[in-house]
Amino acid sequence: MIGYKMRRALLGAAGGVLLAFAAGSGGPPAAAAGSAEIKIQNFAFVPATLTVAPGTTVTWTSNDEAPHNIVSIDQPRRFRSPAIEERDKFTFVFDQAGTYKYICAVHPHMEGTIIVK
Repeated sequence: MIGYKMRRALLGAAGGVLLAFAAGSGGPPAAAAGSAEIKIQNFAFVPATLTVAPGTTVTWTSNDEAPHNIVSIDQPRRFRSPAIEERDKFTFVFDQAGTYKYICAVHPHMEGTIIVK
């Protein structure tokens, strides 16, 4: 059984934690950014749409024999990869919230979207 003094100390400590949390950002801390992967296969980006947190590193890996690239369609372009051959990779860090549409400029029917939120 916990004595009166111990209960009071524990409640005081818990109250301090709650006050510190309430005085902070107004909610739980944001999840740490991580990494995500998009495969290039059968002349498509898989997945075609990917949602990530700000700061996430996205890596595209080609599984096709034909060369591809990843080109932002925004102006000015936010990212553009060199030609990616089979088993090659391209990586980009998405630091800001927004919607980023991209294509393969070699095969413009290949489209993808990164949603950062």
